[in-house]
Amino acid sequence: MSTSRVGRKPVEIPSGVDIKVQGDELSVKGPKGLLTLNLNPFIEVELDSGLLKVNTNPKAKYSRSGSGSKLRNSIAGTTRSKVHSMIVGVTKGFERKLLLVGVGYRAQVKGTNLNLSVGYSHQVNITAPEGITIEAPTLTEILVKGIDKHLVGHIASKIRAVRCPELYKGKGIRYSDEVVLLKETKKK
Repeated sequence: MSTSRVGRKPVEIPSGVDIKVQGDELSVKGPKGLLTLNLNPFIEVELDSGLLKVNTNPKAKYSRSGSGSKLRNSIAGTTRSKVHSMIVGVTKGFERKLLLVGVGYRAQVKGTNLNLSVGYSHQVNITAPEGITIEAPTLTEILVKGIDKHLVGHIASKIRAVRCPELYKGKGIRYSDEVVLLKETKKK
């Protein structure tokens, strides 16, 4: 059984990006920063002439019964996607936009803290971790930026969870590309 289509596709390394493999750790350094990834023993990474290839490692022992080829192939495809995301992150970066919908809902950024007024009796404060910047270009927009795709998505979901969109009026915090289907109210 061969690897998936995603796992077989080589990753192009743009100029200005430096990739190093030391033991079981892969590091990607670019103009925006440095990211590291711990490699699974089931995979091998090959670097040649501006391309990075992720292959399964047939020499690694699998502890369960059977060959484990399906697991190895899935790990190879996932690793290839993670490495591609790391390269995009250190060159372009990632951004997630959120919108506040509701009367009196507003967001303000003070340093690394995001202050949200979303209908509670108190303000909700969220502190941005290292490597993440939070901006509020207007009172009803929030931009979460960073080089780590996973961390950007995690912080954006954490902000959205403060006040998820409710289903009858659509009030709350939502992603800019999210579609909220409103329910119809009960009629007599």
